[in-house]
Amino acid sequence: MRSVVVSQDGREARRAVEAVWRMESARIVGGLARYTGDFALAEDVAQEALAEALVGWSTSGVPDNPTGWLLSVGRRRAIDAFRRRSTRDDRYARLARDLDDHVPGADELFDPDAIDDDVLALVFTACHPLLSKDARVALTLRVVGGLTSDEIASALFVPVPTVQARITRAKKTLAAAQVPFAVPEPDERAARLGSVLNVLYLVFTEGSSASGGETWIRTDLAQEAVRLARVLVQLTPEPEALGMLALLELTSARFPARLDASGRPVLLEDQDRSRWDRTAIQRGRAALASAAAAGRGLGPYGLQAAIAACHAEASSVAATDWERIVMLYEALGRVAPSPVVELNRSVAVAMASGPAAGLRVVDDLASSGDLATSHLLPAVRAEMLARLGRHDEARAEYVRAIERCGNAAERAVLEDKADALG
Repeated sequence: MRSVVVSQDGREARRAVEAVWRMESARIVGGLARYTGDFALAEDVAQEALAEALVGWSTSGVPDNPTGWLLSVGRRRAIDAFRRRSTRDDRYARLARDLDDHVPGADELFDPDAIDDDVLALVFTACHPLLSKDARVALTLRVVGGLTSDEIASALFVPVPTVQARITRAKKTLAAAQVPFAVPEPDERAARLGSVLNVLYLVFTEGSSASGGETWIRTDLAQEAVRLARVLVQLTPEPEALGMLALLELTSARFPARLDASGRPVLLEDQDRSRWDRTAIQRGRAALASAAAAGRGLGPYGLQAAIAACHAEASSVAATDWERIVMLYEALGRVAPSPVVELNRSVAVAMASGPAAGLRVVDDLASSGDLATSHLLPAVRAEMLARLGRHDEARAEYVRAIERCGNAAERAVLEDKADALG
């Protein structure tokens, strides 16, 4: 097998391992779970395969088919685990013999026709009702989204040890209950759908506005969430699933215009709207129309999709129907109240009624203590203060936002804004 040459310190191998895991983690764990029938074991052996790749690829080079390599190593580690268990469990002894009788290659583990089912089964397994909501979200972000514990902690605004404990407990719970790795029957899907949608939304959010690192948009992660949403709608065409798909399609349509040539964020008012993906916008509007046609009223994701549609239909920021967006945010705040929704409403109010009106909403939110550790609140407040000509106060808020911001690209934009105020 041909391999690329790597540096002695293994930096190229580490980058390759991280890249493969970012793009293929769900498929790797899903393929191994289908092969072993054991969700927790699949995640464990996938991590073991990653550890072996960090060592092996730094000396022998990155293989031509890194995903297949990881799957093959994971399979071997699974066989070893079954053999260890066979001394105390006849069931595992039979499985180990079966695995020896039929040893699939990487291509069979990575069956293209089974990928969607594997990943979807992975999502529904991680969102099993036996787990707490927090555990479902953390586990799915780990095994489906491929996020690190640090990234999950940042996305959920909780300490890293809390995330690690949730993931460990979740895997133990699934293993103890012998939860099967499979897409649930239709009557079971409804009970898990809300959690699945929440997880996909968080995965997409982390991909569209990364909480940490050097890159603002992690397209691979965001597009994986879009792909999963499409598969989910095919399997369960419920109105809120359609609303979720519409939201993701309409938001991802702006990706081509959200970064400049150097990879720095481009704000909405500065984006070249001719670069927006019109095909994605059409898909999003079609999904939103299907969600509305159900006649049950739009849920939280559908309302957010309706807001995104307002932006997609406008030729500029000035031409946007901000009054309608304010009303949609008010409806969203009643259906799914949250500090982030209120902060977004404040921006819409500022655009519709002026920065002073928006600032009053932001100040009320700040006095409540919500979003006390987030960079978003001081960044929004700084923008409104700057529009009111209160430059010293605005600059102080930008500095506060810079101190809290974990993403390098986004932080650079905030620094530019602060510098522009002198």
